[in-house]
Amino acid sequence: MSQSTSNILMIRPVAFGFNAQTAESNAFQNRDDDQQAVQQKAIAEFDNFVQILQDNRVNVIVINDTPEPHTPDSIFPNNWVSFHDNGDIILYPMQAENRRLERREDIIGQLEESFAAKHVIDLSRFEQKNEFLEGTGSMVLDRPNKIAYACLSPRTNAEVLTAYCDYTGYKAVTFDAFDQNGQAIYHTNVLMALGSTFAVICLDSISDTSEKELVIKSLQDAGKEIINITFDQMNHFAGNMLEVKNTSGDTLVVMSKAAFDSLTLEQKSALEKYGKLVYADISTIETNGGGSARCMMAEVHLPSIE
Repeated sequence: MSQSTSNILMIRPVAFGFNAQTAESNAFQNRDDDQQAVQQKAIAEFDNFVQILQDNRVNVIVINDTPEPHTPDSIFPNNWVSFHDNGDIILYPMQAENRRLERREDIIGQLEESFAAKHVIDLSRFEQKNEFLEGTGSMVLDRPNKIAYACLSPRTNAEVLTAYCDYTGYKAVTFDAFDQNGQAIYHTNVLMALGSTFAVICLDSISDTSEKELVIKSLQDAGKEIINITFDQMNHFAGNMLEVKNTSGDTLVVMSKAAFDSLTLEQKSALEKYGKLVYADISTIETNGGGSARCMMAEVHLPSIE
């Protein structure tokens, strides 16, 4: 089982913008005044990001968002769906009501033309209990070792996480994480990113010493080099990276320009041992959406149809 894949699903937005329904728990979101201009800038940033990935020989599957229903966060598909190498597709319960509308059967149908899907596991029923688990935003998956790292938050519920682990055979490593202002961090994938043999993580965000030691031990036991980032680097989305393979089998470490610019030379050198650093300017998307490069890429680990 591989940590990374060369098949990436991305959703091209039609009405991207600040989502008031998610802003309460997402301290990374900030509203630009001119939301019409935001969509135009977001489209340009999205298309440029896709081009950079394609230039690096990544197979990007771009699917257009639909004008109706209105889904301002559709550009972040990794929250509603994950794809696994045993053919499983898992759908997730989302906190914001307008984000639940992002789940689209037609997208799964399109992927099934090229990939072998066996089962769709729908965890969205937990929304009826106001319990949420927002995909690979809520969980950072160590796929080969079957470990799901999760900071518990209003969007990451322990009961739903247990249901995920019961089904997939993953082991959960849970902890609480807070930003420099003491606010709970809304998604695990803004404070940590896992590659095959590295982990980027803001250890300062885990204030409980025993929880921090548990996370460090788990990462070290799995053979990951830990690259620690600061709160300021986390706020520039340095924790929101994704290891991606290209079609030639080369490893890429994909992030935003803001994340790249925030890293020290030592951190860049540490990461470059594991893959080529690839980045794009997605500042409008980051500012208004409160998510970054990793959130925009849903990895398709499904087996290809021969």
